[in-house]
Amino acid sequence: MPLPTTPLPSGVAVPVLGQGTWKMGERRDRFAQEVAALRLGIELGMTLIDTAEMYASGGAEEVVREAIAGRRGEVFVVSKVLPSNASRAATIRACEASLKRLGTDRIDLYLLHWRGGVPLSQTVEAFETLKAQGKIADWGVSNFDVDDMEELEALPGGKAVAANQVLYHLGSRGIDFDLIPCQRKRGIPVMAYCPIGEGDLARDGRLCVVAERHGATPAQIALAWTIRGEGVIAIPKAAQEKHVRDNRAAADIRLTAQDIADLDAAFPPPSRKQPLAMV
Repeated sequence: MPLPTTPLPSGVAVPVLGQGTWKMGERRDRFAQEVAALRLGIELGMTLIDTAEMYASGGAEEVVREAIAGRRGEVFVVSKVLPSNASRAATIRACEASLKRLGTDRIDLYLLHWRGGVPLSQTVEAFETLKAQGKIADWGVSNFDVDDMEELEALPGGKAVAANQVLYHLGSRGIDFDLIPCQRKRGIPVMAYCPIGEGDLARDGRLCVVAERHGATPAQIALAWTIRGEGVIAIPKAAQEKHVRDNRAAADIRLTAQDIADLDAAFPPPSRKQPLAMV
């Protein structure tokens, strides 16, 4: 089955299941294995690849460069700028450094990794400059809560925000209360990082009953749950080919109303506002 897609505000359709690269590029002896995993994911339709200048101090971007070599046109590349580099001039320098490491002339979606001390207006100005120069196609943010998004969208150019990447999984679903509904109203997708937790949901017995119904693993059920609703993109990291294939298969799982009810009972949805969780 082809992967479902969701549109960015610009109209670009991206797959709801992509590939993360956090902790890739940290060891040279794993470089080839990580490249092979990303390439397999691309072949299976998981053509959105998320990375950041922070990951392995640029090492993850170099892994991505090798993985997308010769097939850049098939891939939607996401990278991020550190808040310490988020001033007008530094954002542009950071983007150019990421472009060089990625071996491309364009980042499809460029995100502010989290809020820091630099005024958001400066970062937005830099993002808009990069768009005008053709170095990025869209820009967004990461680890922004509802009030952050409202502040951002009130700035000149701020309504051009294309996505918000946040922690979201069965064990951390506070954003179900307010952030996801608010972003759906505005047509701004949520990108869910750590959609299987930090691996802990793969071992969580509360998922086993639903997993058995589908002949799946707990990790696959956790991933299927994350992308169950519109406007959510999950970016699990997998450095082994088996895990890549398992992740892709999770997108074909259709959870039933009973499955959702059982998961809600085991992992209750929020009944009030919660602080935005981050890792």
